[in-house]
Amino acid sequence: MRRLFPVTEETAARTPEVTGGAHAAEVRMSGEGGGPVGAPTPGGRERPGAAGGADLVDREWSLDELAVAYAYPEPAPGGREPWLRANMVSTLDGAAQHGGRSQPISSDADMRIFGTLRGLADVVIVGAETVRQEGYRPARAREAFAEARRAAGQTPAPAVAVVSASLDLDFSLPLFASPSVPTILLTGAAAAPDRVAAAEKAGVRVVVAGDGMGVEPARAVRALADLGLTRLLSEGGPRLLGQLIAADVLDELCLTVSPMLTAGDAQRIAGGPSVPVPKRFALASLLEEAGFLFGRYRRT
Repeated sequence: MRRLFPVTEETAARTPEVTGGAHAAEVRMSGEGGGPVGAPTPGGRERPGAAGGADLVDREWSLDELAVAYAYPEPAPGGREPWLRANMVSTLDGAAQHGGRSQPISSDADMRIFGTLRGLADVVIVGAETVRQEGYRPARAREAFAEARRAAGQTPAPAVAVVSASLDLDFSLPLFASPSVPTILLTGAAAAPDRVAAAEKAGVRVVVAGDGMGVEPARAVRALADLGLTRLLSEGGPRLLGQLIAADVLDELCLTVSPMLTAGDAQRIAGGPSVPVPKRFALASLLEEAGFLFGRYRRT
């Protein structure tokens, strides 16, 4: 059973008390989500008196509800500007991976939100090392999002944009050789010509987003926007997320906190040099299921 906690601005300022078994709670800031705070949910069952007077609604999250909860900002009057969100998972002790992969610290609900975020995005941005370690495949078209994507003028599935300086990638893999939407390769102007040629021969669209070997995050965001890809989703890894943070181009972080402890020397969700002044983000929403927390934070 999952639970929805609609709260007012007053109750959002404090953590709601949640008890019981496997369930989920949503903390939603007043005025978000397209409906009045505390409004009954169709098919739900209200229970008054919890969370400081806010009602609890017990019901399953539908994909439509998740799509509304994680919707990208509405376009400005002058047109849609790029919005870059990242989706990462971390254990309680800060590990972004276990055994080199994120799957062992994930959950069914985490993967459901993962799929929703992909279903909303124009393009998924991922670092080359993550492609190699996680065995990335092309994003697939999902019927649940087909109508909404058509209405928004999106391709049936999001493109995948791989960030790589060395281009040390196997272009015979399905991600490059047989995606439903051509894979994009973001690299620098000094990338090895033979590797660029190999990528293009495989049908990959090579986009230069840096003057040297590497990719400049701000140029990558703008280059994707120039291709009409403005709903941007980064899935890591830690090195790439660290670069996005340092370049101050990240608009939103969707973070799953896994109720696990791994110890060891696994990477955090963001790597690289620290920024001179910590970046401050504000909590936009919070879901909970079986001890997993699904937070959405936006730049202040």
